[in-house]
Amino acid sequence: MDTRNPPQTAAAPNLADADANRQAPTLPVDDALVRILGNPPAAQCPIMVLLVDDQAIIAEAVRQALEGEPGIDFHYCASPEDAVRCAEETRPTVILQDLVLPGTDGLTLVRQYREHPLTRDIPIIVLSTKEEPLVKSAAFAAGANDYLVKLPDRIELIARIRYHSRSYLNLLQRDEAYQALRHSQQQLLATNLELQRLTHSDGLTGLSNRRYLDQYLAAEWRRGVRDKTGLGFLMIDVDNFKAYNDTYGHVAGDEVLKRVGHTVESCLGRSPDLAARFGGEEFAVVLPGASSGGLRLIAEKIRLAIEDLGITHTGSASGVVTVSIGAAMQVPTLAEAVTTLVEAADVGLYRAKRDGRNQVAMSA
Repeated sequence: MDTRNPPQTAAAPNLADADANRQAPTLPVDDALVRILGNPPAAQCPIMVLLVDDQAIIAEAVRQALEGEPGIDFHYCASPEDAVRCAEETRPTVILQDLVLPGTDGLTLVRQYREHPLTRDIPIIVLSTKEEPLVKSAAFAAGANDYLVKLPDRIELIARIRYHSRSYLNLLQRDEAYQALRHSQQQLLATNLELQRLTHSDGLTGLSNRRYLDQYLAAEWRRGVRDKTGLGFLMIDVDNFKAYNDTYGHVAGDEVLKRVGHTVESCLGRSPDLAARFGGEEFAVVLPGASSGGLRLIAEKIRLAIEDLGITHTGSASGVVTVSIGAAMQVPTLAEAVTTLVEAADVGLYRAKRDGRNQVAMSA
């Protein structure tokens, strides 16, 4: 690196920030959008020129050509071995690359810039001693953006530097805006999914609520009509729950409902099965494609699992919290409404309670 030149102005902060964001887009979307809206247009952003050339006389000529030009900073690298590192450090908006260098050639460096993640998009203007179509073609094939015979006219040099720098700065700002937009879309999707979950969830137990239960049950009924497959439904009621609340208090009663709801859900093994809070101390389970035998097995599994929780209940015949379950299975038809399935399970629940509670009753 030639250190005889006057101290150079540092690269513009917003350019460095934009480049950093390209590599690791982890900024909160609000901050990113504020930065994008606050960034000046590319035409107003400072330009950093990096010249890679082993001839000091060329460097001086370019420096003089750019001297006094507003918004353009100049940096010079004389050693081809340091070129890529220098480009990483200075973050130029355009690289002026000499083709003939000691120990290497400029096209090799052009390829190295294009292979490096921090320099792959920086515009490169190749400087050659003469106009040669084959050399020019090779330069563009290697990844150069432009080709000039040195030393070009000052007006042309500045015009091309500004053109390529503005294109590059526009690219940075556009990429940052795109990433912020994608981040915003992802956050919006996550928010909508969470809102949907909350809309469909019971606030106490975390199970599906009655509204979603009705929607899901209606959808599965239509599917059963179409596919001619059975649809199972369980109606579950916590035995003597009013007595439990009167004895232990409503806070303890809420805790019982949470544990019962969690236990019901944990007994289900298939993704189509749905556990929901029906209302109060009642729960429901939808079991698409269930057979009568499979429906009873699931119901008994739930009943035993809740009894095995061992939650003390002095108002219960067994001394612990238990549930009664009504089970019903139908093959849906267009002639019947989905409410017939719910009513059938409710009949089974009434029979289970009438016959002593803590049992499963299948609807006839």
